[in-house]
Amino acid sequence: MSPFTTVSLASSLFRLFTTTSQGDAAGVADGFPALLSARLNASPDAATTLFGQPTVDAVGLSQAVTRSGNDTGLTGLSPLGRNLRLNDPEAGYRMMSTINRRDVTYRAQFAELSALQAGVASLQPLGQMLAEVKAGDSAVDLKAKLQEFVGRYNEWIARFDETVKPGGLLAGTRAAEVSLYELEQSIENPFNGAMRGVHGLRDLGITIDETSNRARFDTAVFDSALARSRPAVLETIGEFGANFARSAQLLNESDNFIPRQLNNLDGVIDYFADHRPALQAEFGCGDPVQPTAKVAQALAAYERLSRA
Repeated sequence: MSPFTTVSLASSLFRLFTTTSQGDAAGVADGFPALLSARLNASPDAATTLFGQPTVDAVGLSQAVTRSGNDTGLTGLSPLGRNLRLNDPEAGYRMMSTINRRDVTYRAQFAELSALQAGVASLQPLGQMLAEVKAGDSAVDLKAKLQEFVGRYNEWIARFDETVKPGGLLAGTRAAEVSLYELEQSIENPFNGAMRGVHGLRDLGITIDETSNRARFDTAVFDSALARSRPAVLETIGEFGANFARSAQLLNESDNFIPRQLNNLDGVIDYFADHRPALQAEFGCGDPVQPTAKVAQALAAYERLSRA
């Protein structure tokens, strides 16, 4: 039996959406997976009840999927893009509209999460720089390195803090939320320097503002800590830098949040690209997506990634 039947297509979509949902629970919480699960994945009878008999047979769908170029073979659709052979053409059309929206959303999310991943990678060397401070570094040198770290970290926060908030491209995406949280917690970790009686970077003048989530560096506090115990300051900076660099590295390792979510998104995007002719032949064209300026910018970034 060909894999390209109504139930098989819907079942595949359900599995893909569920996989993506596991990586990004809030991003796919509008009930579409439940609709597919209850009405299409349950049985052939359930599919027939909602959509009627398949528009094309399995062989026709298989041929539609394997055709190249813009020859979609969308025979049987009305001038308005509905599949009139379905019992409920509008339900099929709405499903395809949802698929169109998801396709655009997932491409935008892939680009945004890829940018966040690159940002995490760019912070790792800064942690390593602090891990390698030397006993001979002057107070000016130490402050300059800490200021560079704070400045670069704040640039990263400024770029991605809003994207995980409601309305942002990565709102509810655990891979992004965990990345921001973990690196912030690394800065606030009170155990760096504990063996020297230091309570983390805060004793060196570096704290996180609760409102803006930016790091602040009070050089007067740092000067006081350095005057009290230079070895303690050096050890705290070095310990923090090593831990921060390690945290950034772990976030981008292949089995961790960011790569896993990118793989999930890539799988769904590829599925839509490979099966769009068959999906449209079965459910109708669906409404085209009118992306916001923010989404359009992310889509342009995705296109650059895909060409790289």
